Amino acid sequence: MLQSISQRHGRSRGGLRGPRRKAAPAAYRAVRSRYDRGSSQRRAVLFPSRDRTGDTLYSTAKLEMEGTFLLGDKDRYQTFAMSARQVLRAPDQFVWMPRMRSSAMSITGSDALVDGEAWTRFWVLGVVPVAQDHTSPDLVRSAQFRAVVEGALSLPTSLLPANDVDWEQLNEHRARVTFRRFSPAIILEMILDSSGAVREVVGQRWSNANRDRTFRLQPFGGTMGADRTFQGLTIPTEIAAGNHYGTADYLPFFQVRLINATYS
Repeated sequence: MLQSISQRHGRSRGGLRGPRRKAAPAAYRAVRSRYDRGSSQRRAVLFPSRDRTGDTLYSTAKLEMEGTFLLGDKDRYQTFAMSARQVLRAPDQFVWMPRMRSSAMSITGSDALVDGEAWTRFWVLGVVPVAQDHTSPDLVRSAQFRAVVEGALSLPTSLLPANDVDWEQLNEHRARVTFRRFSPAIILEMILDSSGAVREVVGQRWSNANRDRTFRLQPFGGTMGADRTFQGLTIPTEIAAGNHYGTADYLPFFQVRLINATYS
């Protein structure tokens, strides 16, 4: 699956331009400045100037990560050591393939959104199914939010206004980013430091990760740190995120360190 998606979604050429001058708030310019460095070739990769066309824009990321996965909720959870690979094609496709272990228990499988279909499939010891969720409108909508958040963090070409993305400056360090290609639109609030690094992301995710096991909008978010540069793109490599962000039920079940990223 990793190979097939990366082959199907190669480079995207031309057609994406920077924001109109009147639609470039300070927060957007701060994020842009983190990638608008180095050689002219690297500057053109992510944020081409308005008078340039035909530059190659990264559309696919292959990620490797390790960390901790907390399976359960705030009241009761099991801690797993986790390593994972992921293919991410912003703004709306990904396949995440983890290996998780807690004592003698190991869990493998995948969580994905590909060509408009979503799934969550995991097995204990590769045999016993523990999650077998097949595509549905609810699952697709939930997965779209994940794709948007992870694209914003690890494949920032997805933040280009040409991708039907609107930026609104809320204050010096906070921006509201609206992804209008989805219906309903997905909205994130991002907190940036003075250099433009993303330090916090939160939005309303369509999810059934609640006591009622009912799909509804609820806060999902997390914090970021420890930036590194891969192929000219500086991205956060430490992420702690989870459901019910900002509430008493928040559990940062996803705690990872990105160890490698390659772009095409």
